Amino acid sequence: MQLRIRDLREDADLTQRQVAHMLHCDQSQYSKYERGERELPLAYAVKLAQFYKTSVDYLVGLSDMREPYR
Repeated sequence: MQLRIRDLREDADLTQRQVAHMLHCDQSQYSKYERGERELPLAYAVKLAQFYKTSVDYLVGLSDMREPYR
């Protein structure tokens, strides 16, 4: 499954360190999520979707609709 977290982070002009700090995790751990080396925990996926104002479905590649359902 191809996550979109790197694209969203770059679009927001954020560093991995900044996003990792927001998630309360280590930057190297977050980097592994972006590279697909570790599975992104559901709690982090929800937090990132809320932060980027999108849906978890979009975040994990199940939907191409970036805007969340209303």
